[in-house]
Amino acid sequence: MEDQRQRVAGVDDAGGGLGGAGAVLLTATCAAATYRAAAAGDVASVAFVIVSYGALLLMLRFLRAYEVAPPEAAVRREGLRRRVWALCTLLTAMFAWKVAGVMTWPVALGVWAAAAVTSAAGFVLMFRQRRP
Repeated sequence: MEDQRQRVAGVDDAGGGLGGAGAVLLTATCAAATYRAAAAGDVASVAFVIVSYGALLLMLRFLRAYEVAPPEAAVRREGLRRRVWALCTLLTAMFAWKVAGVMTWPVALGVWAAAAVTSAAGFVLMFRQRRP
């Protein structure tokens, strides 16, 4: 158990700078997109950026909590997996909605089909597949 915590701590120390830089870049990009959309008066795009940014941050937080949770905390880990899947599905649907909105209807139908298959496959892989 102590060995696992040391390994996780080693990963945190080694990848902390890269993760921090990614978070700063993500925040700056979302802030710029929000500013541009607000300046154009596009309230829907402002809401889209804010909700997708928040959902992504929550998903990353839940993933990290899942990684560091001990294997004995099976109920907690299951709850975290459900939250991660729900946020992934939300983000997939949001981006499919945004992309499908600028496509012709046959391509939009394909975008929605791909989003549905992706979410369903994620559900099957996360919850219905047998684990060793």
